[in-house]
Amino acid sequence: MGKEIMIAVYILAGVLGLCIGSFLNVVIYRLPLNMSLSKPASHCTKCDYVLKWYDNIPVLSYIILGGKCRKCKKKISPRYMLVELFTAIMYLLSVYLFWDKSIVYAVLSALTSSVLVCIFFIDLEHMIILDRFQIILLVFGVVAIFFDSATVWYDHLIGLGGGVVFLLIYYGAILMLKKEGLGFGDVKLAFVTGLFLGWQKFLLSMLIASLSALIVLIPRRFSKKEKQKEFPFAPFITLGVLVAMLVGNYIINWYIGILGL
Repeated sequence: MGKEIMIAVYILAGVLGLCIGSFLNVVIYRLPLNMSLSKPASHCTKCDYVLKWYDNIPVLSYIILGGKCRKCKKKISPRYMLVELFTAIMYLLSVYLFWDKSIVYAVLSALTSSVLVCIFFIDLEHMIILDRFQIILLVFGVVAIFFDSATVWYDHLIGLGGGVVFLLIYYGAILMLKKEGLGFGDVKLAFVTGLFLGWQKFLLSMLIASLSALIVLIPRRFSKKEKQKEFPFAPFITLGVLVAMLVGNYIINWYIGILGL
């Protein structure tokens, strides 16, 4: 593919990522509250000021307004800009890493990152994983079986075993501790991401998720205010899945090289 065409693809991916990131902010805010995604129009959540088109330009509007509402001057969460930037970066990485191998998988990677961003922030704030996201990831997992050139089809099916392990942990905790050790949404997320990634990359994603959770949560367990507080695990799972999806094959091959296998 010509250099000029690839430059156009990168520009399109970056702009599309910013725009979709802006939409994801709407999804993250409204879906957990059972609000319509189309009505009312985008507005300040503090003073209900309806945003004009020039208040809705991804990233730029936030910078120009200094992170504040044009009308009430209350601060706007930096999450909005971060989601837009992060989504754009994920779209660019998907093109860079997968476009020459499989255009379909590059698109699939970008769309999957969008769903994972929604799961990350919604679970972080509301501690729920909406089933509609699980269903979308399940569909993506089925498509990945046919278009993931780096993973054979049966490895994807074996990846479903990750969900079985999570299911055993879920019921084991209930039997032994008389309470949930993790949410059932995490179990379903393990099933669908295991199918999407394949068993090798799924194991890597869980290793990353577990290590990042330990680093973040263990210090907080020593805090008197947060010692008994429950923390969502899905944000760590999504982090692990993103890393495994994008560079998992490189990490696995590097590790196998070290072992001399």
